[in-house]
Amino acid sequence: MASTNYKPRIAVIYISVSGHTAQLALQMAGALEHYGRVEIHEVCSMPVALLREVDILAVGTYTWDSGELPKGMEEVYEDIEQLGRKELVTIAFGTGDRFYPNFCGGVDLLRDMLYVQTTLAAVLKVELAPQPKDKERCTLAAARAIEKWEHLLKKNNCAHA
Repeated sequence: MASTNYKPRIAVIYISVSGHTAQLALQMAGALEHYGRVEIHEVCSMPVALLREVDILAVGTYTWDSGELPKGMEEVYEDIEQLGRKELVTIAFGTGDRFYPNFCGGVDLLRDMLYVQTTLAAVLKVELAPQPKDKERCTLAAARAIEKWEHLLKKNNCAHA
């Protein structure tokens, strides 16, 4: 951690229909819990204020139709896009099926928006259900998010010194 006792405020939000993205969200939350307390919410029950209150946000989705975000994720996507918080460190993650031509297209849409509007730290795409190896991939994504957050914290502390 940076030279402070401050722990980041962390949230994992997700939408899941098959349960695969929910499983991956739990793995991501488990990896992030190493660095601080993690709130986890399905997007349908997420308090909108959460987007303004957290330091690190992991956003998980499945892909709908021909590479689109599911309806329930569109509103959250727009909320994050309108916030434009470059100091928010993000992770885009999700599950998909390579049978479809646009594998994890919903994750790609999130990635592109998060890259512009936030400080995107990692992207994680999983084929169907999470496997044991994906736990390590979540750990790496969490570590990358913490690195980005510490860098921003240090940069902001230097700017205010």
